[in-house]
Amino acid sequence: MTLARELGRFVAGLDLAAVPAAVVEKARTCLLNGYGIALGGHATPFASVARRAVLAMDGERLEGATLLGDGRKTSVDGALLANAALFHGRAQEDTCGAGHFGTIMIPLLTALVEARGAPVARLLPALIAGYEVGGLLEQAHGPQTTPAGLRSSPLYGTIAAAAAASHLLGLDAERSGAALANAASFTGGMLQSFADGTDEWRYQVGIASRNGLAAAELARAGSRSAPGAFEGRSGFVRAFARTDCDVPALLARLGREWSVMRVAFKPFPVCAFNQTPVTGALVLRERIAGRSLVRVRVRMNPFETGYAGMDAKGPFDSISGTLMSIPFCIALTLVRGTPSMAAMTTYDDADVNALSSRIELVTDAAVPVLSCVIEAETADGARLVQDQRMTVADFSYDWDTTSGMVRRIGAETGVPPRAYELIEAFARAPERAGVAAVLEAFAALPTCAKA
Repeated sequence: MTLARELGRFVAGLDLAAVPAAVVEKARTCLLNGYGIALGGHATPFASVARRAVLAMDGERLEGATLLGDGRKTSVDGALLANAALFHGRAQEDTCGAGHFGTIMIPLLTALVEARGAPVARLLPALIAGYEVGGLLEQAHGPQTTPAGLRSSPLYGTIAAAAAASHLLGLDAERSGAALANAASFTGGMLQSFADGTDEWRYQVGIASRNGLAAAELARAGSRSAPGAFEGRSGFVRAFARTDCDVPALLARLGREWSVMRVAFKPFPVCAFNQTPVTGALVLRERIAGRSLVRVRVRMNPFETGYAGMDAKGPFDSISGTLMSIPFCIALTLVRGTPSMAAMTTYDDADVNALSSRIELVTDAAVPVLSCVIEAETADGARLVQDQRMTVADFSYDWDTTSGMVRRIGAETGVPPRAYELIEAFARAPERAGVAAVLEAFAALPTCAKA
């Protein structure tokens, strides 16, 4: 028994009829969130950069996959790179642990259904398979790989993409296991771009999607792939996590704990680890009631304070820097209120920058992950403490809450309401709506070239 083989058996055998109803509903909500956030991110520049790159490499292809929000078609690989950047543009995508798997899998599954005629009936179970496999490994080993400088989205997302593609393409258990073994060899991705405030992380998810598809296609073509790809002496877990792979423990959770149920959504356009600090700062802002602040201390878990870019105080010249910075996000919220994309890209706000420089970030292992304690001292000598304890459950929105959130975001960026009606119809019943509903939704964007 090897992990790749057992994961392959799970992926190939996943039957939507046997999946708990709550899991299926959450997967539908993940689809809605993924498409909805991508629609709301149409004005961000990252997809445009990726489109120019893929058109230079692969050109337009009438038989290919659509560049969402643009209208032209290119190779499937090219569409994955560009569309994943669109899904990641607002940094408001879903989060499974520290991995943003929706940005990787949803563009992949959409392109394969559109360009290759993959059966849309397999899209939801394929998505669930990817969340389960990627999330299983991320939950087990993210605590070791993240502090080492490896980013969970491409590291585990490549494997999630291979699982999703394998199910959608109808690979059997043996070939699905080979695809996952291939993906274990094709994966990677580091965190330094967050520390430097640069944009490589925007494109990592597209590369992970492409590599996951390549892993599945190679397996389908008959590749010989390492049985011990995960637990072997030189396998994935030892190489990246520097620990042993407990295969029985992982398999005991597979298809029982359902990683998709841990997926959380982001109400604000900031890093997942800054959602709670912003939430707490909004409450604290009301309590401060306009009084001048002398200094602020923020206590958070070491996993979060140690993440690349979280302790940065600027000066900033990119949103890749501001959305990661705990001091900036709290300062912006205390001074200006709820963060917007415009505020997150205003780098010369003197009041925000001055307060950011007076925010002390304190590592405190007693504070749980996704929680924070903000201590503010006002000029009149008052000391206010906001102890904001939150969990994944607080951000695991249901369908109606997610619909309201993505529509609110879309209203900020001029997305026609009809676009949300179309993606809701598809996410609710992919077979009935057809992938044409998704393409029509993105064609309705004000920035779409409709070429």
